[in-house]
Amino acid sequence: MADFQNMIDTLIEGDEKKLTSLAQSALDEGVSAKEILEKGLMAGMDIVGEKMESEDMFIPEVLRSAKTMSAVIDILKPLLAEGDVITAGKVVIGTVKGDLHDIGKNLVAMMLESAGFEVYNLGADILPDKFVEEIKDKNADMLCLSALLTTTMPMMKTTIDALSKSGLREQVKVMIGGAPVTQGFADQIGADGYAHDAGSATRLAKALLQ
Repeated sequence: MADFQNMIDTLIEGDEKKLTSLAQSALDEGVSAKEILEKGLMAGMDIVGEKMESEDMFIPEVLRSAKTMSAVIDILKPLLAEGDVITAGKVVIGTVKGDLHDIGKNLVAMMLESAGFEVYNLGADILPDKFVEEIKDKNADMLCLSALLTTTMPMMKTTIDALSKSGLREQVKVMIGGAPVTQGFADQIGADGYAHDAGSATRLAKALLQ
């Protein structure tokens, strides 16, 4: 019988070697890769997200847990049958044009991937048309926009306007974030949601796409 609680605790601790060993032992016992992914890894990252939100865990620890999960997913991937992983949704994410900051945005992308989302991370300094093109190409359900400078915040509205102009706005939820961004600003520009950190972003993304 796989010890999923041990896996969860080890993932939160960020002990890659131990988690890899636990996952391999579970596989050897005949536990499916899907079960390990859902009951061990994704369940663990849900707790990491909650701990980050309540400030019981900080960015370096969250990154370590996410990196630990990624290492084990590499082992599970070849064993996951087609259709085993039901994606929580397709997300296009990036930092808006004029802004080169991407550490926080990358953390959000990692957390969303850990929660079962299919994530297309475009990087930083992205033009509105590039976001629209990627949403169309990937048939995405959600757009996540980041801005770390007050001077680039208006570019979020420009991007949402481009999405509306393309006729895709109705099928895509838009979530925004970044240090100067607020819920009030999200309401003002017509975004569907605002998240102040990677933990709350993951929770909100799930709620918006349910």
